[in-house]
Amino acid sequence: MKAIIIDGEPGIDNLRLVERPMPTPRRQEVIVRIRATALNYRDLEIIRGSYHTRFPLPLIPVSDGVGEVVALGEGVSRVTVGDRVCSTFWQRWVGGSFDMAEPSHQRGGPLDGLLAEYAALDEQAVVPAPAHLTDLEAATLPCAGVTAWHSLVTQGHLKAGDTILVLGTGGVSIFALQFAVNAGARVIVTSSSDEKIERARALGAAAGVNYRKHPQWADAVIELTYGRGVDHVLEVGGPDSFAQSLRAVRRGGQISVIGYLGGTEGTINPLDIFRRQVTVRGIPVGSRASFEAMVRAIDGGRIRPVIDRCYPWTDIGEALRHLAGGTHFGKIVLQH
Repeated sequence: MKAIIIDGEPGIDNLRLVERPMPTPRRQEVIVRIRATALNYRDLEIIRGSYHTRFPLPLIPVSDGVGEVVALGEGVSRVTVGDRVCSTFWQRWVGGSFDMAEPSHQRGGPLDGLLAEYAALDEQAVVPAPAHLTDLEAATLPCAGVTAWHSLVTQGHLKAGDTILVLGTGGVSIFALQFAVNAGARVIVTSSSDEKIERARALGAAAGVNYRKHPQWADAVIELTYGRGVDHVLEVGGPDSFAQSLRAVRRGGQISVIGYLGGTEGTINPLDIFRRQVTVRGIPVGSRASFEAMVRAIDGGRIRPVIDRCYPWTDIGEALRHLAGGTHFGKIVLQH
């Protein structure tokens, strides 16, 4: 089979298309013919060598994908040949607290990812894809979708009438917008682009703030909530935006820390968290149980992921450069 690996040293220019032996299923494993994959910022960092953890090379990158089960190992009972399944990011976090997640079993590093024609996956690490989604749409779910769901629903206990602030219009933020609107919540979105804000409003956002025009965007969010602040912030920016998120959230509200697109350098005053009695939690994607609950909601609400652009999977370099540019709205996907 064909696969793409990070070869020698990290770097987009060090990705190589190679021939690998066809995998054979061990006990309780399934072989999946990969139909589509989706990119996350983590994939970009691992490939560039800027991720906080360095993994042994060569490595097949990219954690998220969907495909058709083509072979079963002994003892497999959760799926059958012909089923269409998504991978899970945490291969052994089925449910419960984060204590159940094993760092050595993350797909796309340190375990080989899905940028290949076939992959061997544990039967406990696959979830049936929603039937109404295309392969490209279903491929976006394992990280961005589950992260948004785990933040708002599993951990955040989202309810109708809540006000949610999502930062930017990347994959996690757009999923959070869609899930919150589906639940009857009010969503405010930030962006550097008025055009993207209008696109977010077309998806159901109640309001948007252009942070280029309003550098102190927390003030605008407070005004949009009549002085109260939002119930929940999905924080993807890093320390600099976190300070404004603290100002934008209501007393006793929640901030889910998901990413650091704005960098990792900055100062956070813990007294600000104390004074406002804010719950701050890191969101490490989510468990298979969160994934399965999300799929039920996607099915029930007929939600369709937003795709920014699709590339052939062998054009991974071009797709990564588009992701690095930060101009996307929704997810960047790869057709296998």
